[in-house]
Amino acid sequence: MKRSIFLFIIVCAFFAKTSAFAQVQKHAHWTYTFSKNDVKQGETVDLIFTAILDKDWYLYSSDFDPDLGPMLTSFAFTPNKSFSLVGKLKPQNPKTKYEEIWGGNVKFFDDKAVFKQTIKILTDKPVIKGSSEYQTCSHTSGLCVAGNDDFEFKGLKVVASTGAVPAAETATPAETKSVATNAVSPTDTTTQETANISITAGDSAGDVSEKEAPKVDLSSSEKSSAGAPAADKSLWAFALAAFLSGLVALLTPCVFPIIPMTVSYFTNQTNGKVKALLYGISIVLIYTLIGTVVSRLNGPAFANFLSTHWIPNVLFFAIFFVFGLSFLGLFEIVLPSAFVNKMDAKADQGGYAGIFFMAFTLVLVSFSCTGPIVGSLLVASAGGAVVKPIVGMAAFSSAFAIPFTLFALFPQWLKSLPKSGGWLNTVKVVLGFLELALALKFLSIADQVYHWRLLDREVYLAFWIVIFSMLGFYLLGKILTPHDSPVERVSVPRILLSIITFTFVIYMLPGMWGAPLKALAGYLPPQSTIDFDLSKRGVGVAPAGSSSVTKKYADLFHLPHELDGFFDIKEAQAYAKKVNKPVFIDFTGHGCVNCREMEARVWSDPEVLKRLQNDFVIAALYVDDKTELSESEWYTSKYDNKVKKTIGAQNADLQIVKYNNNAQPHYCIVDQEGNLLVAPKNYDLNPAHFVTFLESAKTAFKKL
Repeated sequence: MKRSIFLFIIVCAFFAKTSAFAQVQKHAHWTYTFSKNDVKQGETVDLIFTAILDKDWYLYSSDFDPDLGPMLTSFAFTPNKSFSLVGKLKPQNPKTKYEEIWGGNVKFFDDKAVFKQTIKILTDKPVIKGSSEYQTCSHTSGLCVAGNDDFEFKGLKVVASTGAVPAAETATPAETKSVATNAVSPTDTTTQETANISITAGDSAGDVSEKEAPKVDLSSSEKSSAGAPAADKSLWAFALAAFLSGLVALLTPCVFPIIPMTVSYFTNQTNGKVKALLYGISIVLIYTLIGTVVSRLNGPAFANFLSTHWIPNVLFFAIFFVFGLSFLGLFEIVLPSAFVNKMDAKADQGGYAGIFFMAFTLVLVSFSCTGPIVGSLLVASAGGAVVKPIVGMAAFSSAFAIPFTLFALFPQWLKSLPKSGGWLNTVKVVLGFLELALALKFLSIADQVYHWRLLDREVYLAFWIVIFSMLGFYLLGKILTPHDSPVERVSVPRILLSIITFTFVIYMLPGMWGAPLKALAGYLPPQSTIDFDLSKRGVGVAPAGSSSVTKKYADLFHLPHELDGFFDIKEAQAYAKKVNKPVFIDFTGHGCVNCREMEARVWSDPEVLKRLQNDFVIAALYVDDKTELSESEWYTSKYDNKVKKTIGAQNADLQIVKYNNNAQPHYCIVDQEGNLLVAPKNYDLNPAHFVTFLESAKTAFKKL
């Protein structure tokens, strides 16, 4: 009996898991209410659309440039003579951020989104319903999912007014057939239908709803390539960078000479090894406490403020700039001597409390060298994750504390330490040049968000080229800073570092004329800001024969890298039969950030591009396109029983019904009948993985 129950539980769990993978994604949960419960005929009332968002997901607003790319939230009302729209849709306090991939500001909501639309009540029994379109995206994985919901407002009590509503104020179906949005030009509401979805008098709410679209789905085999694991990798990378920063801090003039003195103190003490261990732990605790304080300030709202507002970004630029000048030797950043002396006096008290204050004194006296490094780490960690500053400071302090503890435990190792000298100042100056270069990133963010156009891509690159050129000459001894001694001979390590530096400078030079510089993509302003871009003059190689074929929607859509392909699945399959090739289906979207990133960083890889050009028939299917098809092409979906009238709605329906997925980018390689040859591929920036995906599909096709 127990075995039967156990098997029953296992079977139920299996089907639950299977069904979970089969679900389409939905991350916004809507409710619909009125601003007041009672209203007189002829008066106005606000319709309140409220969306509760899943954790770490955000919803695009309705009030930014619709041509940027992301899907704006909109509400399409079913025509009815019982009400009329008054004014435009009003989003309530959305946030703003700059999205580099789109080259402009977008507005969005975290946790909760509220929109209001004012209407005038024209009859005593208003029928208020329609459908919504929106796009939600994940802060953590980069996934975006477009969706829609039918809405209906019920429960409004209408009291008959003393006078009849004037005939001129009675809405006709044409007056009501508009999408509630404020992204179009500020004309009357009836003109909005040309910029969005038109709803004719015969349409119902069910007719016009279009199923979900965009971005990266995490179904079964792809689940490990995004989401939490990606966030974990990022955190580990930051922890490693912080640890290495701690090791670099040890090589500064304020810290390195202290190591032998501190170690000799513990070796002459009773229980010296225990005290040395406590000393190292105290250092870690002090820095981790600093990280904990910073983490309390962190959070998505604070992170958005830091990442988009000009004040913190200009402030960070100033901090890095000042730190850089300090490292170059213009001045020293020191804490008040009274405070340092007070901590030093407590350290002289002895005992275990004295050990803690000894560690505190080290932190304070080394601040002029470690302060810029610690400050830079804390600025880099201010990205909304509460744990990141704590992890960063713990990693930094661990590296910083290890030598003091290990050399106290094994004092004979001290003999292997190099002697103090001018090389310590060299480390400090190199860090100064790096601080100046990194400072420009923060100024660039403010520049892009507010369109100051001070740091376009070529100007930014010019600064970096000059800074790193000067660093190269410094390493060769051609430039000296205030605290440097004359360089009579250049050591081999300095020669090697100068070679690396000048190589980096030469790598950046083509970027002045449009080279993509993929390795620096996260640090440079967008490619669109460059004035003279030779890369736009490149010509790709189209597959032989396909260019001469007339293609549907070729006037609406284009493939990247001069690739040739189709935008209708039936045409692509028909051509694939003719040339006997598999079909590469790219479920994409105008508002899909990760789609553009895959095209820029993966499709552009020579090995990937060569295979896409020669071995497949490409079908790029946009799931968020609003182009309405002729009525003869409409059909009712088996998935939601709704009429699919647009290109995007039909492509999205194909992705859901045929391939059980509703997020982009989603790549399916199929035979000429539409059957999958291999498991689909989602967002993955590793070109080698994508080549493997293409090759496995080719192999499977040859076996048919």
